[in-house]
Amino acid sequence: MGDGARVCQMPHAKILLPAQCRAARGLINWSQGELADRAGVSRSTVKDFETERHALHHSTERLLIEAIEAAGVSLIAGDEAGPGVRFKRPV
Repeated sequence: MGDGARVCQMPHAKILLPAQCRAARGLINWSQGELADRAGVSRSTVKDFETERHALHHSTERLLIEAIEAAGVSLIAGDEAGPGVRFKRPV
């Protein structure tokens, strides 16, 4: 990028994948409705996201991530092993 152009990135932005959302709910035994209630969104928003019918707005994604993390689940970014979820501390 020798022409002086800069790429702006959010330093700690997280991306939630539909499969991670389903896996996180399974880990903590939450229904779509329970996640929706805790995140302050509609159940249809969670359902449509998890079935890949619709993408999430950034603000909605942040609400889901915050609810999942508050329940003790860490979202693992994709690397050579792929994205995933796990408990923040031993159960």
